[in-house]
Amino acid sequence: MKKRKIFLLAMVVFSVLLTSFSFYFYQMFYGANILIEQADTSITIEYGEGFDEVRNKFYDANIINDPISFSFVSKTMGYQDLVKPGVYYLKSGMSNLEAVRMLRAGDQMPVRITFNNVRLKHELAEKITDNTGIQPAEFEALLNDDAFLEKYGVNTENVMTLFLPNTYEVYWTIKPEELFSKMAEEHKKFWTADRLAKAKTLDLTPVQVSVLASIVQAESIKNDERPTIAGLYLNRLERNIALQADPTLVYALGDFTIQRVLNEHKRVQSPYNTYLNRGLPPGPINLPTISSIDAVLNYEKHDYIYMCAKEDFSGYHRFAKTLVQHNKNAALFQKALNERRIFR
Repeated sequence: MKKRKIFLLAMVVFSVLLTSFSFYFYQMFYGANILIEQADTSITIEYGEGFDEVRNKFYDANIINDPISFSFVSKTMGYQDLVKPGVYYLKSGMSNLEAVRMLRAGDQMPVRITFNNVRLKHELAEKITDNTGIQPAEFEALLNDDAFLEKYGVNTENVMTLFLPNTYEVYWTIKPEELFSKMAEEHKKFWTADRLAKAKTLDLTPVQVSVLASIVQAESIKNDERPTIAGLYLNRLERNIALQADPTLVYALGDFTIQRVLNEHKRVQSPYNTYLNRGLPPGPINLPTISSIDAVLNYEKHDYIYMCAKEDFSGYHRFAKTLVQHNKNAALFQKALNERRIFR
């Protein structure tokens, strides 16, 4: 009888222990362990990070509540040897099983890249890679690789015309070549049959349209004035008159602090000097926006061939058909510059 009682007691203890362990193992896999009583969040796993670094990062950021159970589930599912970089979206109350499955599969969330207000290649490289795992120098190397660029129909001088300032979604792990290809595809989509027909009417290629748009954009911050400026430069191109665009001199000199272009600046030896060289420069002087490109394609028809900033510094310009009138407009602006003591 006594042995029977001991056996029954042992069975009860075993059952309790079995139930407890079963419940604990169930909880390790299926119980909530991610962002307990916290909002959803995203986290980046960098290239080269191993499991220990990932687990510690998660714990330090209060993403996982119980690192032991997270480690156990990860080891059981082989995640410890399959850590994949990227940006991952973690939901509040996720289980270890849900989180590890997502991480092991490399099921990333897309990230957004935005670039605008760009003049130079290194600026583009920094902005376009800012939210990705690409190093700016890697992307800039592509921008300076003529052999690579040849298949896209551009060169190191005009490559920036392929990039349309906007916001795009990519994965953090995108490669430099893949990102470049995506931008080329976006460029191709932008140049619809309608836009291509308009460019052809102007006797300009899409690259040339973008180059001209960059000058138009640099000349005025006023979107409503840009079609007028575009019409002026198209008039000059048609009549084979040098563009004489001051922003091209600033670009050629590489000194973007210049507020007043002087005669000495007009003598700079550069293919971007549109005082010395007729026609368009070999590449854009900034990254023109979509609205600037469309301002060229939908230019205003008129007979203006001269322009000068207004003396009220409103950002608008005075336009003229004759040099006599232009000189009068220029005198007003130069007087205003002198009064503000802007000599350079």
